[in-house]
Amino acid sequence: MPTRKVGQFIVSGEYGWVTAAGVADYRKAAGPEWISSDTSATGGNEMGDQETRAALDRHWAASAAGDQDAEHEIYHDDVITDYPQSGERIHGRDNLQALRSNHPAELTFTIRRILGSGDLWITEYVIDYDGKPASTISIMEFRDGKVAHETQYFADPFAPPAWRARWVESMPLI
Repeated sequence: MPTRKVGQFIVSGEYGWVTAAGVADYRKAAGPEWISSDTSATGGNEMGDQETRAALDRHWAASAAGDQDAEHEIYHDDVITDYPQSGERIHGRDNLQALRSNHPAELTFTIRRILGSGDLWITEYVIDYDGKPASTISIMEFRDGKVAHETQYFADPFAPPAWRARWVESMPLI
């Protein structure tokens, strides 16, 4: 089966910085092709997908702007958020917002791409913690238009092993 891009959006065509004002500008620049109109293969709903995508754009813009209330509007009150690498589970939007509001580092976000359809959406991005970048994947599962479950994975950059050099090309770490 051929690979089909559903809901892909690459900020500024490369790896751009997200700002509160920038998300809307990037969506305008991307035009109507930022989301596939053929959602039959994934069970998606075009209008629902457009609404979900707009909610994600608001969420990431609010995250970048440090607007904790707007950032957490996307979540159900009873959301479950999992951090498998640290073995942590956060129960409820209030706890999630409190945890994020008390993070000791200065955070910036770089959105690489957003993919999704229907009730499943994935954001690939970089969180910069006081100058230390971590590649991050957010998997959001929606129920009735809000996130019911989110799983986040975080990875620090690392130097590639020398033995792979003949099969790979270098790319920016982050």
